[in-house]
Amino acid sequence: MESRPLRIALIGDYDPQVTAHQAIALALGLVAEHTGHTVQFEWLATAQIHPDTPLHGYHGFWCVPASPYQSEVGALRAIRFAREQQRPFLGTCGGFQHAVLEFSRHVLGWADAEHGETSPAAERAVLTPLTCALVEAVDSIHLLPGTLIAKAYETSEIREGYRCRYGVNPQFAQALLSHDLHAVGHDSAGDLRAIELSGHPFFVATLFQPERAALKGQVPALVRAFVEACAQQRR
Repeated sequence: MESRPLRIALIGDYDPQVTAHQAIALALGLVAEHTGHTVQFEWLATAQIHPDTPLHGYHGFWCVPASPYQSEVGALRAIRFAREQQRPFLGTCGGFQHAVLEFSRHVLGWADAEHGETSPAAERAVLTPLTCALVEAVDSIHLLPGTLIAKAYETSEIREGYRCRYGVNPQFAQALLSHDLHAVGHDSAGDLRAIELSGHPFFVATLFQPERAALKGQVPALVRAFVEACAQQRR
């Protein structure tokens, strides 16, 4: 195993009170232990991500839960970098929502795309309140066979936990998912819970929080797949 550490940027505003933030450090530690990779992670506060912020030194980017972020612009800048520069990207919860927002604005050209949490009156709110808020909820998710996420879990049926109130606005879902962004996971009611970007080595985002498995001492399968993709990037 290479001794040079994997450098992973955590896009988000660290808060020790946020359960997912506690879980992320544990998840990366467990993955490092089980894979033999040396993993270094750095929190990138969204307000500190500027056009001249050196992002090239990171092997992967994880956009983490607990939005709205201090700087939506900063978060979208880092996501865009990961997408355009083909760097492994994982988005969980708020990271899922902002991956959708970034794609809407910079790939589909929807300059007026907004997040309903921060701009509830926007005509093109691509993210709107879920019909049923998923706060501390656990549900089953069906994964599309053959996708990166299904390969990571090695199954097409999983159960994961949430702390989430916003998802893709059904009004825009068809147009949003008719290009390179694909629906790859749906819950028991058929609602969208995971997306992937085709033509990218690893760009996966979930509305659920797979990192929570680490709180029970389990290695989160999706985090492991993300770290392995970062190792490929390093090579």
